[in-house]
Amino acid sequence: MTQHSTPRDKNSASPLLTFFSSPSAGGIILILLSAAAIVVANSPLSEGYAGMLKYKAGGLSVEHWVNDGLMAIFFLMVGLEIKRELLVGQLATWSQRALPGFAAVGGMAVPALVYLGLNAGNSESLSGWAIPAATDIAFALGVLALLGSRVPTSLKIFLSALAILDDMGAVVIIALFYTSNIDVLMLAAAAFLVLILFIMNRKGVTRLLPYLLAGCALWFFMLQSGVHATIAGILLAFFIPLQGKTGSETPPLDRLEHGIAPWVTFLVLPLFGFANAGVSLAGVTLSDLTSPVPMGVALGLFFGKQIGIFGLSFLAILLGLARRPDNSSWMQVYGVSVLCGIGFTMSLFIGNLAFAGSAALIDEVKIGVLAGSIIAGVMGMLILRFSSSPTAR
Repeated sequence: MTQHSTPRDKNSASPLLTFFSSPSAGGIILILLSAAAIVVANSPLSEGYAGMLKYKAGGLSVEHWVNDGLMAIFFLMVGLEIKRELLVGQLATWSQRALPGFAAVGGMAVPALVYLGLNAGNSESLSGWAIPAATDIAFALGVLALLGSRVPTSLKIFLSALAILDDMGAVVIIALFYTSNIDVLMLAAAAFLVLILFIMNRKGVTRLLPYLLAGCALWFFMLQSGVHATIAGILLAFFIPLQGKTGSETPPLDRLEHGIAPWVTFLVLPLFGFANAGVSLAGVTLSDLTSPVPMGVALGLFFGKQIGIFGLSFLAILLGLARRPDNSSWMQVYGVSVLCGIGFTMSLFIGNLAFAGSAALIDEVKIGVLAGSIIAGVMGMLILRFSSSPTAR
């Protein structure tokens, strides 16, 4: 028998439903679990926390399953978003790509230069140059969502497009610069599976199961090849069809993205934050905080991002190569540039790859990422909060 909810039931459930349906929900949960990791890592539970991450199952530690396994699903979703935006979305034409394209180049290059400048002469830490080059789209868009109508829709589109191009750059950097010794046989097997995916796409296969099975095998061979396994997620995404067999059929890309998005938002990224944000602050001194790695990361994220993004955006608009987002002021564009200094997820991910053999340097990266991201997030939100345009919609 169908039961009807009483008004009281509906009202009592609405705050929870409202929270989980809001754009900022995933970012808030990620923040909470990352904060919990820091608390646990500095409590009597720290040994248990470290032991849990090192516990092995199926040949990999829990930490590796999170970073190499679950994060492949995150990269799959990133790849799906990139494909859609490049083909039919906010990056479908060159005019749409112009401003976020210039901004993304500046937002990756200048933070890397800031880091390299502060770590010049230190061969051990130079490999972390790409850590501050990434923007965390979940956090940045979450902050914009909290500001509501104070931020023009055009700026939200600009940030989304910029972050997607930034993610593309990060994927290329990971593939080119953060791979271990290559196993040619395993790489050849991975290449064969990419060919299979290509053939399925060209033959018009729209069932998701064959793609997902091939994707799992591709992930395994990537893991064994020395190329980072998460690249398998991006490669798989590029072959998922954007159109169904008929006009009335939901496109496979939409079905897959809709299916994995809640898992990525509420499970994969929070677990990544919990597994990677835990850093012990015991014995940390001012000299530790101001050492080249954390300073390079923090200043790269906070100063490098805003200088690179706003500087190249201003130059492109001044030269007539792009135009400022509709109904936005220069101060608002600057505020978004500062906000892009939130590099949490991808910065931590690249930091783990850059310093895989040094737990001490990874801890320094965590300190720098947390410091730079928090300062950029707070300052960006304040700038946008007090510089909102009366024409924002």
